[in-house]
Amino acid sequence: MGIFDWKHWLVILVVVVLVFGTKKLKNLGTDVGESIKGFRKAMNDDEKPAEPTAAPTQPVQPQASTPVNAPHTIDVQAQKVEEPTRKDS
Repeated sequence: MGIFDWKHWLVILVVVVLVFGTKKLKNLGTDVGESIKGFRKAMNDDEKPAEPTAAPTQPVQPQASTPVNAPHTIDVQAQKVEEPTRKDS
């Protein structure tokens, strides 16, 4: 019965949850996960050489036969927004 006994880890887990609370532990896990994803992405970006972008030789002119209601692509980046917490009295 050493430190690797499952009963000891269960007691440690209960103490950590009581001290920090589940919400802080969830936020900590999310932050660690995002950090790891960012690190992996940075490592993959470093391995790939930068590709030169070729400038178009002639600008694209809109054609008169293009329909007015043609679908358009919108390029956006999603951001995480934290909502304020509501405390009930």
